[in-house]
Amino acid sequence: MDSRIMHQLTYGLFVLSAAENGKDNGCIVNTVTQVSAVPVHVTVSVCKQNYTHDMIARTGRFNVAILDTTAPFELFQRFGFQSGRGADKFAGVETIRTANGILVPTEHVNAWFSGKVLQTWELGSHSLFLADIEGGEIMSGTEPATYAFYHENVKPRPQAGKKKGWRCKICGYVYEGEELPPDYVCPLCKHGASDFERIE
Repeated sequence: MDSRIMHQLTYGLFVLSAAENGKDNGCIVNTVTQVSAVPVHVTVSVCKQNYTHDMIARTGRFNVAILDTTAPFELFQRFGFQSGRGADKFAGVETIRTANGILVPTEHVNAWFSGKVLQTWELGSHSLFLADIEGGEIMSGTEPATYAFYHENVKPRPQAGKKKGWRCKICGYVYEGEELPPDYVCPLCKHGASDFERIE
């Protein structure tokens, strides 16, 4: 199968945040979906390598900030290209703390909502959390950012010819080496070897 098929699905872009024992954290996800209207339920799929995943698994609570089209690449770097195990991702970010005790960034955010986990499914590299919505707020009238918008307008274009190896088609990370291990996982965006392309 051509893995690029999955890139044709429509996605939004979100900061998924959690809190535990006085620690705040968040990560970029593109897999938040409303699955029922009455009551309002959503699912969110989270890579098990993300620290945010573990916090949600233990606490059963999270917030989702819907990013808008003003979101700069630096925001995606902050929340998507480093681990919360070693970095304070919210340092210097304008936020509010919602009723569930979890932070939400307020800049470049169209709206936010809080979720309470009802059920979890293990799906290999990811967990799928089904959640009830406990609250939320519209922040701006700016259009929400999509995954396609990010790739077309936000993500920097890779500079060809500078490195040889394999480039992640998702975030642009370059693995230098002749052969890419079949079980390799991108250290930045956590996508697997099928999302890498050879560069010369």
